[in-house]
Order: sequence, then structure tokens, then C-alpha cells
Amino acid sequence: MPRKPFVPGAAWVAAAALAVGLTGCTGGSSTDGGDADAKSGDAATASQAAEPGRYQTLPEACGLPARGTVRGMLPGDGQHLSRTEAEKLYGGQADITYDTDRRVGCRWTRETTAGTRHLSLDIQRVVSYDAAVSDDDKAQGIYDSKELAAQIPPGDTGSASPAAPTPSASKGKGAGADAQANTPATSGTSGKKGAAASGSPSGSSDPSADPSGSTAPRVLDGLGDAAFLNDRLITADSGVHRDVTVVFRTSNVIVTITYDQWSTDKSMLPDSQELQDKARSLAGELVDSLSE
Repeated sequence: MPRKPFVPGAAWVAAAALAVGLTGCTGGSSTDGGDADAKSGDAATASQAAEPGRYQTLPEACGLPARGTVRGMLPGDGQHLSRTEAEKLYGGQADITYDTDRRVGCRWTRETTAGTRHLSLDIQRVVSYDAAVSDDDKAQGIYDSKELAAQIPPGDTGSASPAAPTPSASKGKGAGADAQANTPATSGTSGKKGAAASGSPSGSSDPSADPSGSTAPRVLDGLGDAAFLNDRLITADSGVHRDVTVVFRTSNVIVTITYDQWSTDKSMLPDSQELQDKARSLAGELVDSLSE
């Protein structure tokens, strides 16, 4: 029987062609699957992107509080001001910032025979660059760190009075030096100044602002999305000063109000209730202004 002619390399060519075909099919399948996975991941990432905060810009800080509010927080003790002096005093001094859409501030100061009062306002707009974290959540995290640094008791209702501090109220005062600095207000000082500093109601108190009448550091309800108040009495060789701070968050904006009074007469302590009432009143006004 005659043999079929043998062509060298024919078998190898056929095998190679078959391998190429199989590789092409496998590669095409893998590529299509990879594209599908990538598109699926992109879609999931887009769907999980957090919502931006309500505020995209910030107002001019010095013009945000009403002029009458600033005037009430910086009493003149009967001093007469010219129109130019009043404009300079109540107009405030703007803080220098590099991006006024992210942070603005203003400061006011007035010196009188009864002491010196300082008022400062800091407004920060928070932006999250993490697609999984909203601007509001980022702002809440920053707010929480401020509350933690102030050592405000978690869940505190402000029922404790500095005159007879509970363990939670003592914790809210922070360092022992501050707690000792408040001791003269509860025992060795008489009159309206001493009574107000010890947490007793005074003529300037607003019962609707805090029914408990407490002046202890505490969380505040009904002010923005979250808020707290801190009150510290500090004595020094040059005199005594009380610092009241109110911090609140509304959406992705955090506002810090610092209001303090200095006195060279250590026997006349700054009125805690008065300073707190005025700081809280300003905070409520700012919440309304930012909501417009």
C-alpha cells in the first residue's frame, strides 16, 4: 500500500494554530470580565459617594453678629464714644486667613474701669475629601474632638452646680488648678458677683436658657446640630479672668465663640451667669443667621 506523503512541520503548525485559538478565547473572556468588574466597581463607588455639606461659602465674620448684640457684650461702664470710636470698636478686627471660604474670624475688645472684655468668633467650614465620609460627618468628628478636649461630661444635662460639684461636674472643669480657682466664688466672696460665679441665679439670668440655673460646663440642647459650653475661672498675679466658650456645629460649619472678662480686683469675680447668657444668646443669633 502506498504511503501518504509526509510534510515536515505540518503537525507543529496545526498544534500551534490550535493553541493560539484557545489562548485567544481565554484572553478575550478574561478581558471582558475585567472590564465588567471595573465598571461595576466604579458604579458602586459613585453610588456610595457621600453628600456634600450644606455650606459652600462663609459669611463675613465681623458683620455677622448684630451691632446691638456686640454693644451689649462690650458694656462701656458709662464711657462716651465718638462715632469714629464706636465704628472701630463695634466693627471688630477680622482675622487674617488664607481661604475665606474655609475659615473666617473676628475679634472685639473693650477696656473699662471694671475690667476688659474680649469677644472672638471663629467660623470653620469643613470639607471631606473622602468619598465615603460626608462633610457633615467630618465636621462632627472635629466637633467631637473639641468637646473631648474641653472635658465636657458625655450626656451631661448641666444639672450640677459649681457650688457643690458632683464627680461629673468636677471632671468637666478639667485641671485641678481651675477647680481651685473657683473656690473663692463659693465661699469667700459675697454679693452679686460671688453668687453668680457660684452658680446661683442672678438678675441677668434667663430661665428659659437653662432651667437648672447651672453654670457648669455642659452639653447644650437645641443649638444647631450639636453644641457645648465651657466656663473657666482663672486667677493670675495680674488679676482674675473668666473664659466662657460656646462651640456649636450646623451641618459642615463649626462655630466657636469665646467671651471673657478680666478684672484686676480679685475680690470681684466676673459674673459667670451674665457671660454665659450673652454668649449663648449670640450663639442662637448666629445659628439663625447661618440658616437664612
